Amino acid sequence: QFIQADVASQRGLIQALGARGKIVVVQSGNLEHPAVQALLREHLSTMEHTAPPESRHALDLSGLTGPDISFWSIWDGAAVAGIGALKRLTDSHAEIKSMRTAASHLRRGVASRMLQHLINAATTSGYSRLSLETGSMEFFEPARRLYRSFGFVECPPFGDYKPDPNSVFMTLAISGLAPNNSFKPTPLRGAA
Repeated sequence: QFIQADVASQRGLIQALGARGKIVVVQSGNLEHPAVQALLREHLSTMEHTAPPESRHALDLSGLTGPDISFWSIWDGAAVAGIGALKRLTDSHAEIKSMRTAASHLRRGVASRMLQHLINAATTSGYSRLSLETGSMEFFEPARRLYRSFGFVECPPFGDYKPDPNSVFMTLAISGLAPNNSFKPTPLRGAA
């Protein structure tokens, strides 16, 4: 069964020492919080300028409330620093969705912290593969660099995605292998 809350506790908070010695809290849920909704609107608005509508795959608020979605936000005191979600594709395969860092927290390790949290949550949930779709344009190069630094590699489209010159698909085999993993990525020609 796919979890809809934090891996450790459905209402729990995970605390970790944040950048520059501050306490950063990763919290499950919180989609109703105005600051989270504002960051999500900013995320969707930014995506409008990067690709045509048929090539934009970011989830809106209603998409993030589905039964196959687990959502987290990162907080630096009262300020939302970032958001991220996992979408269940199969019992062994999940997708990273809606990862975004607030402009006020760029280049402070928020994206790395969220990505590590999503990988840990997916592993704890029994997934053996974690995949994502991101843009192919220069705007998305920092995100692709981050994903590569965590071991993600380019792969063919997965799930319901189709080949798209505006998209880059990436995947990572994670520990805690789940049974019946039917997803077998094939490296793209010329992919590193």
